[in-house]
Amino acid sequence: MPQASSQSSHFPRHNGPGVQLLVQFGLDHGLTGDRCLAGTGIDWQRLSDPGAVVEAQQELRLIRNLVAALGHLPGIGIDAGLRYRVTTYGIWGFALLSCATLRHAVAMAVRYVDLSYPFPRIHTEVQGDSIVSTLDDRNVPEDVRTFIVDRGCASMASITRDLVQANLPVTSVSLRMAEPSDVRPYEALFGMTPEFGAGENRIVKDASGYLDRPLPGASEDVARQCEAQCQAILAQRRARDGLAGRLRDRLVARPGHLPDMETLADELHMTSRTLRRRLAEEGTTFRQLQEEVRETLADELLATGLTLEQVAEALGYGEVSNFIRACRRWKGATPHQYRRQLREGR
Repeated sequence: MPQASSQSSHFPRHNGPGVQLLVQFGLDHGLTGDRCLAGTGIDWQRLSDPGAVVEAQQELRLIRNLVAALGHLPGIGIDAGLRYRVTTYGIWGFALLSCATLRHAVAMAVRYVDLSYPFPRIHTEVQGDSIVSTLDDRNVPEDVRTFIVDRGCASMASITRDLVQANLPVTSVSLRMAEPSDVRPYEALFGMTPEFGAGENRIVKDASGYLDRPLPGASEDVARQCEAQCQAILAQRRARDGLAGRLRDRLVARPGHLPDMETLADELHMTSRTLRRRLAEEGTTFRQLQEEVRETLADELLATGLTLEQVAEALGYGEVSNFIRACRRWKGATPHQYRRQLREGR
C-alpha cells in the first residue's frame, strides 16, 4: 500500500472530532495547525464541525505529518491513543455506553466498527472469560504502521476503561512490529512486555467479573435509539457511487443466487479483468462488495423465520459452518446469538 490515495479509500471514513483530537495532539507537542494539516485538504472550518466526516487518506496524511515531526519520541502513538475516549467516536461511542453489559457492548462495537476505526481493521470477540482483539495492519502503509497500531491498542484500553470504570488485566499481547529500542511505553500500557515480531497483533484481556456486570450508563431505550442511528449512518456511508454502486445494486437485487464476477462483467459488456481494474481504481474489490451485500442481506434474513440452512443458501454459502464463521466476523456473534439480540432490541 505505497499510496494512501489509491489503496486506503476502501477504509471507513472517520469522524471529525477524532481527527481534531490528533491535531490538538500535534499542537500540544509544539507543531502549528498548518503543519499538522499540510496536504490533507482539511480546513479549520470543516474540522470544527462536530458532524464532519474525514476521508481515510486525509487522516493518513495528518498522521504522516505527526510521525514526520514527532516520530522520534518513544510511544508517540500510544500517547495519542490514550487521549481517545469512547465519546470521541460520536454515536458509536454512546451506543456502547448505553449497552446493558460489556458483553453486549463488544457485540455492538463489532456490528458497527466501521463507524469507529478507519485503520487498522480491528476485530474483537469474547472467548470464555476473555476479550480477544486482533488488529490487522497488513494494508496500513509501513511508514505510519507503528503509530496506527500503537494508537489502536491504547484507544481500545481507554474505551474499555470508560465502559467499566476499570483497566482489564492483559494476559497476553503479541505485536507484528520489531522490538523498539525503548519498550517502556508498551510495558506501561499492557503491564507486561509484548511479544514483538509475532505473526499477528493480538491482545487478550481477562474480563472475568465484568462481562455480564451492568454498565453504569446502561439504558435499553438509549441503546435502541443509538443503534438505529448507527444503522442509518452506516447505510448512508456504504452507499457507493460509480461502478461499485451499480454492482452492489445488482447483487442486492438477487438474493439467493448472487452472480459471480464473470457474469456481472458480461452484463456490463466488459471483461472480468477490466472490471477488476476499475473496481481497484475505486478503492474496492469484488470480494469486498460481496461481503458488504452478504452482511446486509444477512441482517434482513436473520430477522425472518428462515432456518440457518436457508439463510446460508440464500447468501451463497455451500456450508452452514462457513456462514456461521462469516456472521461471527461481521457481528461478533453466532447467527443464533445475533437473532436473540435482534429479538431483544439490542
